[in-house]
Amino acid sequence: MKLADSNLAPTYDRSELTCGIVHFGVGNFHRSHQAMFLDRLLREGKAKDWAICGVGVMPGDKKMRDALAGQDHLYTLVLKNPDGTKEPAVIGSIIDYLFAPDDPNAVVERMSSEDTKIVSLTVTEGGYNIDDETGKFRTDAKGAVHDAEHPEEPQTTFGFIVAALRRRKEAGLAPFTVMSCDNLPGNGNIARTAVVEQARLADPEFAEWIDQNVSFPNCMVDRITPVTTDADRQMVKDELDLDDAWPVVAEPFVQWVLEDKFPLGRPAYEEVGAQLVDDVVPYELMKLRLLNAAHQSLAHWGRLLGLTYGHDSARDEDIAGVTRRYLEQEARPTLRPVPGIDLDAYIDELFERFGNEAIADTLARLAQDASDRMPKFVLPSVRQNLKDGGQTKIGAAMWAAWALGCEGKAEDGTEVVIDDQHGKELAEAAKKQAAGDDTAFIADQFVFGELAQNEQFKTEFVQALHDLREKGAREVMRSL
Repeated sequence: MKLADSNLAPTYDRSELTCGIVHFGVGNFHRSHQAMFLDRLLREGKAKDWAICGVGVMPGDKKMRDALAGQDHLYTLVLKNPDGTKEPAVIGSIIDYLFAPDDPNAVVERMSSEDTKIVSLTVTEGGYNIDDETGKFRTDAKGAVHDAEHPEEPQTTFGFIVAALRRRKEAGLAPFTVMSCDNLPGNGNIARTAVVEQARLADPEFAEWIDQNVSFPNCMVDRITPVTTDADRQMVKDELDLDDAWPVVAEPFVQWVLEDKFPLGRPAYEEVGAQLVDDVVPYELMKLRLLNAAHQSLAHWGRLLGLTYGHDSARDEDIAGVTRRYLEQEARPTLRPVPGIDLDAYIDELFERFGNEAIADTLARLAQDASDRMPKFVLPSVRQNLKDGGQTKIGAAMWAAWALGCEGKAEDGTEVVIDDQHGKELAEAAKKQAAGDDTAFIADQFVFGELAQNEQFKTEFVQALHDLREKGAREVMRSL
């Protein structure tokens, strides 16, 4: 059955919708989160001027373009509960999709339209071209240099944003709001840095105009959304009788905490469960340093033991124990008070969510691009504790577990695959480490900054690495 013919299909007339949001990075998370919130509003007869036009800039985005184009941009979202029950819906809030390499000008035109009031982003933690240690935009990156030299022929997300803002300014239109929805501390601030500095490469005066006139609200987003599998596609076919090239499955939990800074307006997200607040920082630090850091712990310890899924790690007594101890003793002390949140209950709920077998989130996905994720989710707590005289031993051991895994073998002899944009560099460092250079892995300043020079961290890392080799992961975890 076609998605449009299903009784799960949108109840609103999609032909009456107007694109008010252009979104870069239409992956599973965006479709399970921001697009779902908007679909909820549309089903209530609201937000008809806020439909989404997706944009892909990476070569791999062709697959999403083709999948959505073949089904009128509809797709199935299935929420999987721990008890095995499912909550399916067909989402209709995305009504168009542009693959930027095919026609860059079409993307700039859509963003320059008076209808477009928000440009949103889920381009991954590593997609902002920001140096993790300095917080500065990498002006020498190939894409940044190209977009500075050819501002009317952009190739990167931020080149497109700069080009569209310039065209709007020249046309006398107010600038759209740039809304980052990626897992980054101060994601709006980071998006501002990326856009302003990309503009500055070609036109410092225009860069200042952007900095003074464009809004970049911060937000915190949360929903565990694994990669779609062939089994998910078959489930949608068998149980729902739907033909869907790219359905999405996700956990039932969802959270969105958002700063209310939208000069041209926004959908009424608060009416369908989002929290609009003045200061997102406490919430985003909680999520990044607890949930996202816990995912890294589950992934790297679990992969050393040859496990496959997040729920396997979450249910393993040793992995769960060392992960919880890390959260309580090393991550939580670095947090600010979070209004309305009981952090003990939040940590307990994390393990309930992680243990949801129905989601079947793989450790490989959680470990993907760890060279971007570990510095953003774990390193800030390590640095803060080093500065404040706090404990870092468990965090250092987590880094050692990751480093040992990058040598390519789990303790049972199975392969540990490095799926990372800096995989070549990690593999080379791990090779030196395996040959006896204990600090080779943490010596890469691109990932680790100054940590290799910190005696406390270096000592704890090297000791954990030696212990992992001599005693095995389980004994190390139990000792921690």
